[in-house]
Amino acid sequence: MDFSYNENQKMINEMIEDFGKREILPNVKLWDDDQIFPVEVFKKLGNLGLMGVLVPENYGGAGFSYLEYVTAIESLSILDPSIGLSMAAHNSLCTGHILQFGNEEQKQKWLPKLSTAEWIGAWGLTEHNTGSDAAGMNTTAVKEGSEWVLNGTKNFITHGISADIMVVIARNGEKGDSRGMTAFVVEKGVEGFFSGKKEDKLGMRASETSEVIFQNCRIPEDNILGEIGEGFVQSMKVLDGGRISIAALSLGIAKGAYSAALKYSKEREQFGKKISQFQAIAFKLADMHTEIEASELLIYQAVNKKILGLPMTKEGSMAKYYSSEIAVKVANDAVQILGGYGYIKDFPVERYYRDSKLCTIGEGTSEIQKLVISKQILS
Repeated sequence: MDFSYNENQKMINEMIEDFGKREILPNVKLWDDDQIFPVEVFKKLGNLGLMGVLVPENYGGAGFSYLEYVTAIESLSILDPSIGLSMAAHNSLCTGHILQFGNEEQKQKWLPKLSTAEWIGAWGLTEHNTGSDAAGMNTTAVKEGSEWVLNGTKNFITHGISADIMVVIARNGEKGDSRGMTAFVVEKGVEGFFSGKKEDKLGMRASETSEVIFQNCRIPEDNILGEIGEGFVQSMKVLDGGRISIAALSLGIAKGAYSAALKYSKEREQFGKKISQFQAIAFKLADMHTEIEASELLIYQAVNKKILGLPMTKEGSMAKYYSSEIAVKVANDAVQILGGYGYIKDFPVERYYRDSKLCTIGEGTSEIQKLVISKQILS
């Protein structure tokens, strides 16, 4: 199998590198320090076709495959994982949910605005008391006439303040009933739709995270995605693809941390020689490099099945689980190689280290991934 970049991947990688030098790298520290979500950068990414990577051209998207998509996430995440995370959340979750389950009228209405980043998208499943146990959600949807009334609070929502549109999953049946939840599209400005507390996070600080509150929020029936009661099942399918995006995000973090550590090891001298010449450092770099390549292989295995339309729940979970844990390990090793400098914000490995941890939590914890994998291999 040929793992080299195709022409589209090369073009995307070069485009992002060029864009990043001008628009991202000069601002990374400011965004991280002050928790700035740079909406204008995503508008520019929209102009480049990177906010609708998987959306067909007739809906205003780039019409690329998952190969190009994971390349874009990885390339952005090497520069700034927060930007990679927000780009992935916009594409995989909100936009991806509408693309996968919306009817033709809904796609024509919302996808062109999302694909160009005229509108920023959010997606709401998680709540304060229902993280991994998403089926136990408290947010309710009650039908009144031709409308549905939403009440409840979602938390840890990416773009929960800045989003122009949100796909939200609400319970219209009994708690725990996987066929008792429905997906709704909510546009900004609708009465009863509010942003809540913005989270002050360890890492990914330039990717906005907040609560979203619904208080007697009335949604027309036309804004339901798919059938009533399908919301939870749809979400699990959306997350199957989303896990690949988090794996690609993790890969970008690992590659960025490894590259910084490798460069430093060839420059830093101790006891009269470069520290890369010490076996302790050289072996650590060998482990990092091997783990990154293994991560990449798992990701492209999942991508290949996704493109072929084959079942890939197990492969997506394996890629997400392994890649996210490796991102943390590689970032930790990078900090260790830099020593005291690795603990200082002037060097990028400190940020990679903080940013990496989210990957083992978001879109299904490592423990949930092991649950998914074990169920797949034991069924």
